Amino acid sequence: MELSLIIPAFNEAQRIGPTLRRAHLFLAARPARFEILVVDDGSTDDTVALVTALAGELPGLRVLCSAANRGKGHAVRLGMRAARGRIRLFSDADGSTPIEELDGLLQALAAGADVAIGSRYLAASQVTRPQPWFRRVWSRLVNRVVQRVLLPGVADTHCGFKAITAAAAEHIFSACTVDGWSFDLEVLARARAQGFRIQEVAVRWENDDRSKARIRQLPQEFRHVYRLRKQLRQEARRPVVILSAG
Repeated sequence: MELSLIIPAFNEAQRIGPTLRRAHLFLAARPARFEILVVDDGSTDDTVALVTALAGELPGLRVLCSAANRGKGHAVRLGMRAARGRIRLFSDADGSTPIEELDGLLQALAAGADVAIGSRYLAASQVTRPQPWFRRVWSRLVNRVVQRVLLPGVADTHCGFKAITAAAAEHIFSACTVDGWSFDLEVLARARAQGFRIQEVAVRWENDDRSKARIRQLPQEFRHVYRLRKQLRQEARRPVVILSAG
């Protein structure tokens, strides 16, 4: 299996269908074997029924269900650990970053990166439909704090389009615990702490007004930044215990 596409979903019946059809059409035209894994995060709408029906016509599509709504981070973690691909890409259900942007991430991995992340904030990025001004301010404020405190040099931590090698994914996600919206921060911070190379890649991106991100999440984002920094520093100071063979 060359590629696993992981799509977390919570009540996405209204918009996940076109995303899945577009992704499958693109991937099926390529020679590499692939799978599309939708991880349902306890949806209460028809998401599971819709994806199950589509799986009958889109080979390689399957759905993994979480019994309760635990958060996007939990869903991505389940998908990453269930995936079989040599490369594991997670993408948002709204398809804000088109699947056609995959090649840029694959090129970054082929050049030596362990984690390739789509970015809306590089000079070559193309934002065809920007976010409302208040969400742009929120996003830039969070990124400024993140760069100063946790991930210097990473311009866009929250773009929902990230590709990770299987080896890196197994190490990173086995240590992750954040279930909610800030999981991206933990993934990238742990990747860096474990010595994996992160490469940002300019992508096309279009805002979806139905996004579930809310400004009320801002205080929690800041708390997670400082909590993660403290946690990673404590883990780095722990002594390494070497067991002898005799």
